[in-house]
Amino acid sequence: MPRLFALLLLSILSFSYGCASNPVTGGSDLVLMTEEQEIAMGRKYHQELLKQYQVYQDPELQAYVSAIVEELASSSHRDQLLFHVTLLDSPQVNAFALPGGYIYITRGIMAYMNSEAELAGVLGHEIGHVTARHGVRQHTASTLTSMLAKIITSSVGTYGVSDLTNVAGTALLRGYGREHELEADRLGAEYLARSGYDPEKMIDVVAILKSQEEFDKQLAEEENREPRAYHGLFSSHPKNDQRLQEVIRAAKKYRSEDNIDRQDRFLQLTDGMVLGSNTSNGITRNNQFYHKDLGISLSFPQGWRIDNLNDRLIANNKDNDGFIQVVLNDRNKRMAPKEYLKKRFKGLRDGQEIKSASFQGYTGITSGKTPFGKRKMRVAAIYQEKKVYLIFSVAKNAMLMKQYDPAFLATIRSLNKLRTDQLHLAEPQRIKLITAKKGDTFASLAKHSSLSSHAEEQLRLLNGRYPTGEPTAGQQIKIVE
Repeated sequence: MPRLFALLLLSILSFSYGCASNPVTGGSDLVLMTEEQEIAMGRKYHQELLKQYQVYQDPELQAYVSAIVEELASSSHRDQLLFHVTLLDSPQVNAFALPGGYIYITRGIMAYMNSEAELAGVLGHEIGHVTARHGVRQHTASTLTSMLAKIITSSVGTYGVSDLTNVAGTALLRGYGREHELEADRLGAEYLARSGYDPEKMIDVVAILKSQEEFDKQLAEEENREPRAYHGLFSSHPKNDQRLQEVIRAAKKYRSEDNIDRQDRFLQLTDGMVLGSNTSNGITRNNQFYHKDLGISLSFPQGWRIDNLNDRLIANNKDNDGFIQVVLNDRNKRMAPKEYLKKRFKGLRDGQEIKSASFQGYTGITSGKTPFGKRKMRVAAIYQEKKVYLIFSVAKNAMLMKQYDPAFLATIRSLNKLRTDQLHLAEPQRIKLITAKKGDTFASLAKHSSLSSHAEEQLRLLNGRYPTGEPTAGQQIKIVE
């Protein structure tokens, strides 16, 4: 570190730091907030987070998850802290914690668990992040970085400080790094053991995440993209990770004679749970999109990957050289679609009306900033009562733009009112619990599944049998309808 940077950092520390007791080590942490400030920060971020995520509407399942957190937290190093757990209506495979005792778990990750003990393993890990104050320590590091950046960049007239909400939006959702994750595993395993669960279930949980990573590597290769990772901590299977094994062994000394698993109870409560996108966000089936609440259907080019985000639809082709984005906005003025689009995009040319039995709109070519840099792109505005669908389509270069433009136009023209015979397609897929019969295989079950791609692999993932396991006769297994 250059001497100037070091002096600036020391100046910040000398005026800003405070000491707080670490409930895990018993010593002191150099942190920038008291426990009361930590709780206030968690409460603030909790409200902001609920603006981005919806709560999954299943009171019985929410109460079940809350009861497990209450039990684990009572055995934690911060048993005086009131923990709040929220079950999120998200297909993402994720769980995370905010400072001050706010825990979140998605229905997406719950779908791939097969017992209460595995669920307790995930929740215990996140409670470990809170008791070790990882969110506070992450916040402190990010705050110092931002403060340093502000001082340095102000000397050259550039504003460079980051919004503190980035702490909740990045580091906390992606993991804290190997050392903090292992510490959360160690603490979580201890809380499992103290509460009557087998701490070995922590390894099973990491194995679920590892299987997800392995499957996504396969998908990423097919889709020509970078693979995703939960925390990316384990290069090999967790059962072969020596440090994780040491963490689990250390927790066994706290184990009681109980061996809580409650597989049947867990499976019964997740029977009927939504898998993938829910009705409120719209449903994707192959290259079709259906939205029951909005009453629309939309077709994308065959074979394109569709990402259904909270605030937009994005489609990419396999080579990642074609891109379509759909955004829904309010209409605030009375004007024709042509006037609306020309006012929004200067220099619009080659315009044409879009008319269907349901909607009216307008499309044309303009230039602007795109994922490929400044490019010509096709834009469209399609009206639905007081709403407007803005559709942006672009290719990597001019030659590909000419090649893909007919498909872009077909997508724009496909936006229509949802028909009565399509209503069932706008309903989400759900998990269904069945008893495996003799001769059942995941390949045979996949033939009758509503899963549109990689059904066999997905059924194995859902039942903890990835990559090659098979069901046994009489076993309760999950299928998708």
